Parts: sequence; C-alpha cells; structure tokens
Amino acid sequence: MSAPSTPPSADAPRPPTRGRPPRLDQARTVEAALVLLDEAGLDALTMRRLADAVGVQAGALYRHFATKQDLLTAMAERMLAGCSTPPPDPDWSGRLTTLARAVRTALLAHRDGARVYAGTHSTGANTLGFAETLVGVLREAGFGPAEAARTALTVIHYTVGHTLEEQAARRPGDQGPADPDRLREAVAEARYPYLTAALPVFTSTDFTAQFEFGLGLLIQGLRLLGRPGPEPAA
Repeated sequence: MSAPSTPPSADAPRPPTRGRPPRLDQARTVEAALVLLDEAGLDALTMRRLADAVGVQAGALYRHFATKQDLLTAMAERMLAGCSTPPPDPDWSGRLTTLARAVRTALLAHRDGARVYAGTHSTGANTLGFAETLVGVLREAGFGPAEAARTALTVIHYTVGHTLEEQAARRPGDQGPADPDRLREAVAEARYPYLTAALPVFTSTDFTAQFEFGLGLLIQGLRLLGRPGPEPAA
C-alpha cells in the first residue's frame, strides 16, 4: 500500500496553468505603449508590437482598446497626469501661461507626444481635471462661460500646434523643407529682402522663445479686446 501524498503547502509556488494568457492590465499596457512610442515613434507603434511587448495575443488588447484611436486617447490621458494643479500665480495671465507650459512640457516628454494627443477626446480624470483648472482660471478672471471655453480651446490648439511643429523639426534625420541651409539658399536665389532680414528667426531652433512669444500675443490680444487686464497688486 502506497503512502498517502502530502498536500502542497499554501506557500509553495503553483505551476503555471497551460494555455492561460497573462493578465492584461490597462494602465500597464498604456505605460508599455508610451515606452514603445519613445523608442520607435508613433508610426512604428502597432497593436501587434504592443501585444508582443506585454506578452499577449494582439486580439487581447481589443478587450481594453476597441481601436488604435482608443489606445492613443488613453496614452494622451496618461501624458496629462500632473497638469491640472492650479498654479499659485496671483495674476490670471500668469496662471494661464503656466498651464499652457505644462501641456507643452507633457507632450515634449514623449516622442511624437503632440501627434498622439492631437485629435483625442479623453474624458479621463487628467484631461477633465486640466480643463476644469484652465476654465476655472478664466472664469475667476471675469470671463463668461462661452468666452472661457473658447479661450481655453484657443490656448490648447496653439500649444498642441506649436508642439507638433517643434517635434517634427526635431525628428531625427527629417530635414525636409525646413532645413535652414535649403531655406537660406532659396531665399537668396529669389531675392526676398524681407525674408532675408527675418531668416535668423525662421531658422532658429529656440522653440521655447517662439512658443513664449506666441502665447504672449494671445494674452495681449485678450487684454486689447477688453477682457480682464492685469490684476492690481496686493
């Protein structure tokens, strides 16, 4: 008669169940997608490549993301983490500037970040929290609901558009028509005196200075149109 078998200890490792795929976690999948984005860029980010990175079949991803656009929306939502903190600046224009800078910084933190963000419409806490803070700054400064909404959209569209151009210009190996030497040669050959005088700006890679100038114009325009001016000093 054989001896009775000893029951396995509760602490003993269990053998893996054959055929069972690893558990797919949405948040970790988005983080893996951002890593792939930084490594290879948006054009190389495919659902199949992402599935390989997280160790699942490509079809498993569609339980969380029905389309690639859904994945991009989740990635955009993740990129805005930390952007909704209300700035401490006492002046509305200072707070507005800080929020715009925060979005630009968040998008620049990832390769093709602006391309990922453009066209997404997340209803997640990061996106809605940022929008609430931005609109709140404008409402507290005296803007009406419609004015605050349109101003917020203008600031976001400017920031995303500028960052799209900035990241395109910085893309490795992609000189294209914005190549400074090409531009200088074309302007010189065609004899454009006004463009010749402006070439130092057109060929500059100081994208921060360009961004700040444009953002300053937006704020000055709001003031010239009769919207809230600088708040009085305390």
